[in-house]
Amino acid sequence: MAVELNHTIVHAHDAEASAQFLSDVLGLEPPRRFGPFIVVDVANRVSLDFLSTDEDIITEHYAFLVSETEFDEIFARIEQRGLDYFADPRLSRRGEINRNDGGRGLYFKDPAGHYLEIITRPYGSGG
Repeated sequence: MAVELNHTIVHAHDAEASAQFLSDVLGLEPPRRFGPFIVVDVANRVSLDFLSTDEDIITEHYAFLVSETEFDEIFARIEQRGLDYFADPRLSRRGEINRNDGGRGLYFKDPAGHYLEIITRPYGSGG
């Protein structure tokens, strides 16, 4: 049996705002409601199911593999929004894009403070 990730729950103080932010920046279909969740579907049949909470948010990291063209489109939306972005997970290289494994990548934060990452090559893939 092949094991696939189906969904993960993403906690946010405002699930609708965080889900809308993600779908807007990544250029995905609008979020949909499923029970208490605001769901963002990505291309490989995985969903991020946003759930509102009043509790402290534990910061998580979500990385998205995108094509070179998609990277350019997402990067343009990041710049249009005036979002800070970084080349590294420590957020020490502000305003830079990494070139790891012969691709491009960057990190930015969502409204709940989660670290989002876009990459054009999987880490360890060479290049």
